[in-house]
Amino acid sequence: MNVRQTQRAIEKVAVAAALAVTVSGSVAQADPLAGTPPAPVASLDLERYLGTWNQLAAVPEPFSLACAHDTQARYTLDPAGNVTVDNICTTWSGAPNRILGTAKVTDPSTDAQLHVSFPGVPTQDQLDGPPNYIVTALDTDYSWSLVTDPARLSGFVLSRTAELTAAQWDQIRSAITSAAGMDPCVYLTSPTTGGIDTIEPLCTLRPAG
Repeated sequence: MNVRQTQRAIEKVAVAAALAVTVSGSVAQADPLAGTPPAPVASLDLERYLGTWNQLAAVPEPFSLACAHDTQARYTLDPAGNVTVDNICTTWSGAPNRILGTAKVTDPSTDAQLHVSFPGVPTQDQLDGPPNYIVTALDTDYSWSLVTDPARLSGFVLSRTAELTAAQWDQIRSAITSAAGMDPCVYLTSPTTGGIDTIEPLCTLRPAG
């Protein structure tokens, strides 16, 4: 991809992100539950949740614009019992992009609410703090996960595999609406090798299978 193609790709994502943010604001104003944080899943087996997750869709945020494809989160336990967060992706120029952080459980009754911090990132550099990572839906076999935050400003569809079936996507869209209290239209697909290779609102996605 040359410089002009890269610039156009970034501009396309930026426009889509701006539209998604606009829609998100409208939905939040109309949603009577907007001021109520989404509930976490009843119980999360943290050991089982560890490992590599592929980001297949997300609410666009400024820090994610550098990622062109293959965004992953890798979770491992550190000696203190917290979760080491290793986020990686491939940029529009083909270079790897990586950031390391730490997640601490803030809700021992479910283990499904955590505070994630990233050293050097403004407003996210404190190890302790309120939850900003809530697992709001999770498949019974831990094949996919839906994550958001108390204000519903972020959202991530995570999967163990690069591709999901049409039935799984239907389940996820339903969970975004019912469990997270959000609009699937504010989520954009994340291009992944071996999976979806386009960027489009999740509400319009029609995968085969």
